[in-house]
Formats: sequence, structure tokens, C-alpha cells
Amino acid sequence: MSALEVGGKSIELDEDGFLADIADWNEDIAVALAKTENVDMTDAHWEVVNFLREYYAEYKIAPMIRILTKAIGKKFGKEKGNTKYLYELYPAGPAKQACKIAGLPKPTGCV
Repeated sequence: MSALEVGGKSIELDEDGFLADIADWNEDIAVALAKTENVDMTDAHWEVVNFLREYYAEYKIAPMIRILTKAIGKKFGKEKGNTKYLYELYPAGPAKQACKIAGLPKPTGCV
């Protein structure tokens, strides 16, 4: 396991760089995780991160990309609910990369 230093505090990460304890998450940690992923957080990025956190709170699972695009399209419209848009925000894989930044577990089906 590795760790991420945020605000003078060491945050434990699993072998894939996801938070070991999702309760550790806050926006400062999200920004630090985004930097490790070479993602500059914009309002559009936060929209997806906050959506994922709400989804996880309701369903207790991080959605796979297919479910993510469908659910985002339902909430924000088809111009945002497509893989092209999500890959522009999260080029290393919208479900995996956005879930990591959101402090959620790795989605099932992600390699």
C-alpha cells in the first residue's frame, strides 16, 4: 500500500491508488488524487465526481462505464451522457479514474 500526503496528513491508498478508507475522502484529497491522474478539476469534472458519490451513497456500488453513461445522461442530458464526453474529462477511463478521484472503490469490471 502507498500513501498520499494531503494537508500534512498521510492518506492510505490501495495497490491501485484508490483510497483504502472511503471515509477519508474530502475535496482536498480529490484534488490531490486528480493530480496523480494528471486531471485538472473543472466544474464538469466535479459534476461527475459528485454524481458518482451520490450514486454510491444510494446503491453502495461504483457503476461500470455503461451504467455511468446511462445514469449521467438521464440526469444531465445526452450531451453529457456519452462515452466521448466522459473520456474527454477522464482519459484513463471515466468509471475507473473518476471513481478514484471521487474516493470510491474500483468499479467492478474495470481492469
